[in-house]
Formats: sequence, C-alpha cells, structure tokens
Amino acid sequence: MAAAPAPDPDLDALPRAEFAFPGPLRDRLVAAVLDGSKTSTTGLVADSEHDGDPLPRSGHREVVVDASGRPVAVIEVTQVRVVPPVEVDPAHAVDEGGGHTSVAEGRADHERFRHGEEMRAALGDPGFTVDDTTPAVLERFRVVTVLPGTGA
Repeated sequence: MAAAPAPDPDLDALPRAEFAFPGPLRDRLVAAVLDGSKTSTTGLVADSEHDGDPLPRSGHREVVVDASGRPVAVIEVTQVRVVPPVEVDPAHAVDEGGGHTSVAEGRADHERFRHGEEMRAALGDPGFTVDDTTPAVLERFRVVTVLPGTGA
C-alpha cells in the first residue's frame, strides 16, 4: 500500500530561496535542485547583512522559486558553515550543480557573479569585491517537497 502524500507545506509562511537573480541562471540552478545535482549553495554574509536576514541554520526550510517567482520545491538546510572563499572544499563546489569540477572553476564563476552589476546594485555598492577574506556562507540542503506542476 502506498504511503499517503505529505500535506502541502504552508508556502506563504516560508522564506523564499532565490538562487541568483531572476533569469536563465536562476532557472538552470532551480533545474539542478529539482534533478538532485544541486545540493549546496554559497552566499555571502554581506548579502544577508544588507538584506537584514539572519544567517541560515540547520533545519531551516525555504521555498525555492524559479525565475518567474513560481514556487517549485521546499528545501531544508542540513549544514551551514561560514568560511572565507579559500576554504571552500571540492565537494561543496561540485555539489552546487553548476557543472564545476574544481574549486577554482566554482570560485571564478562566483567572482564573476559577485562582481557583476546586478550584485553590486543589490548591495548598493558599485565597487563591491570578494577576496580571500570575504565571509562566505556555505549551505547544504535537501529537497523536502517538489511542488505539483513543476514538471519534475
């Protein structure tokens, strides 16, 4: 006998997990979450502080939204570490689902993103840069629920 489906989470009560900015990159990252190839992500302490958001913690749940803002899944944070970029390990870099095979590839992509106009505008700092001492937030997560209508 099949188990009864889990009740739908109260999506409005959950904070949003918005990978990158709306657009093709977000949709690629969301697809990677849905296919299981993305199980980690990297943020910046500066981004959380700018937005007034607390740092994530294990057990924290969020609703993943695609580029159009549509909820597609609920994830749960399983591990959080705050480290400088030079301490990102290879497993974390690969598990970000961006197709990286090394820490150096992942770091180069992150630096291009973090030094881009959208990120600098979001932080209100046109000269924002990331260096070896910038505190990064490394999260691991698991998919709790794939929401109906995602095609996954």
